[in-house]
Amino acid sequence: MIAPLHPGRSEAAARPVRLWIHGRVQGVGFRDALSLQALERGVDGWVRNRRDGSVEAVLRGDERAVEALIRWAHHGPAGALVDRVDRRPANEDEAAAVQPGFHRLPTA
Repeated sequence: MIAPLHPGRSEAAARPVRLWIHGRVQGVGFRDALSLQALERGVDGWVRNRRDGSVEAVLRGDERAVEALIRWAHHGPAGALVDRVDRRPANEDEAAAVQPGFHRLPTA
């Protein structure tokens, strides 16, 4: 039997969240760093650059892990300068499209 990550507490799956990260977030390794942070926390989803200079992501997983990843996104990797992070619950189609693992999608 596999022990839970947090004994005595059930893992609470959060509703998938969609993020838009604004600031100096392209050309600084933000997508790679976010992907690594997500994989380390067991969060599924995707990340991509936006043509407007922002980074967009959808995250799904344990509520605590997702919230920790969102907190990380407020500062990002070295070299990033995050102005703001906008978030909203992912809609049904976005939530259904999340595959296991964490993926980099093409720029939109």
